[in-house]
Amino acid sequence: MSTLPLIAHHHPDAVVAWYNKFPISARRFLSEVDQITGLLLPGRHVLNLCGDHYHFSVALAACIVSGRVSLLPSTYTLEMVRQMGRIAPDVFCIADQDVGGIELPVFHYPNRAPAPAVDTVIPDIDCEQVIAQVFTSGSTGVPEPHVKHWGKLVRNVRAEADRLGVTRDHAILGTVPAQHMYGLESTVLMPLQSGGALHATRPFYTADICAALEALPRPRVLVTTPYHLRTLLAEQPALPTIDLLLSATAPLSQDLAVEAESRFGAPLFEIYGCTETGQIASRRTTSGPVWQTFSDVHLRSEGEAIWAEGGHIEVPTPLSDVIDLVDAGPTRFLLHGRHADLVNIAGKRTSLGYLNYQLSTIPGVRDGVFLLPSEDDDDAEGGVRRLIALVVAPELTSTTLMQALRERIDPVFLPRPLLFVDTLPRNATGKLLDHATQALLARLRSPTATGFRA
Repeated sequence: MSTLPLIAHHHPDAVVAWYNKFPISARRFLSEVDQITGLLLPGRHVLNLCGDHYHFSVALAACIVSGRVSLLPSTYTLEMVRQMGRIAPDVFCIADQDVGGIELPVFHYPNRAPAPAVDTVIPDIDCEQVIAQVFTSGSTGVPEPHVKHWGKLVRNVRAEADRLGVTRDHAILGTVPAQHMYGLESTVLMPLQSGGALHATRPFYTADICAALEALPRPRVLVTTPYHLRTLLAEQPALPTIDLLLSATAPLSQDLAVEAESRFGAPLFEIYGCTETGQIASRRTTSGPVWQTFSDVHLRSEGEAIWAEGGHIEVPTPLSDVIDLVDAGPTRFLLHGRHADLVNIAGKRTSLGYLNYQLSTIPGVRDGVFLLPSEDDDDAEGGVRRLIALVVAPELTSTTLMQALRERIDPVFLPRPLLFVDTLPRNATGKLLDHATQALLARLRSPTATGFRA
């Protein structure tokens, strides 16, 4: 049986996590894992709802050690939790805060930690053990599971650490939740498997993020998203120096990357992947548009589809994005956006991702998104559906913004209407979910809508 250790720290006093300026040792971490393992409720499947990254990590490790499987759905709405209960009737929740409304047994993370054990042993985990199931939405409305084996996940995050140069000296702070694949990989598993240290909390406000970063020893890493990054740069005049920036979940503009690298004094890398494959490639945005796959991962063209395989990927997987292989090579590629983003208006084609990118580069635009109206939209001009844009740009007028868009995109893709809003309904990873944006659009276009301008 092939095994890999639960954590890659070589000394019991090595730092696994930082709680502000206070270190948490591997010895204490393993003692808490033992404690939680002995207290967990019956049941093999778990929804780990801990908001604190350290609590999440201890609970995840306890589940791994005890042979349990963590369920990671795409959202955590009450309906999604009910669906998890139907998929795995023995599932229970682990929570470190109030989770009122959830109709599942709840294990509350204890407030008091045990005294660190004198003797500690790092458990070895069977590489073939299934430790998680991640879920995509599923075309029928039923979440579709994808199993994750311990050995493959470890190989995945070790390849990430190797690509980024993350070592046992690094301390890592994330603005993304640990329950999503990007957060799980980059803010929990990568520090645990590189021998580095994770930041125990997930600060929300920009001032708190900066304070948390300044409290960490160097070299320090910020794991974030384009949305969070843009907010940080806009709201915080003085930023702490860090040593590495990591971004994922949405395209990042070249201008934003240049500004972020300049003001943080650190290189910025983007991560590419999906729920099915996990992360598979990276690029330094300011160095050019080409992505490079992780070690042993390669892409294969089959008809119009691009498949990812090798390395840590569980099974060969078709990618849902428009990708061109560079020089027909299997490891370097250009990413043009998602197949589902392609739009065709009056015979001209582009992608919503490209339009969103152009919108985001306009000075004064804090956030924005193009939307394709539904098939039964009544506002089609001459039978041609027109795009809609929602934008956060309080200092711009509609005339100014439309003129800036005319300089960047074909007139046929200009939004009709262009609606100004105070904020967009992004989730915790900075993503805009289709149902949330369509619901916002419906409210804005209702006869009684107030508080926005067109």
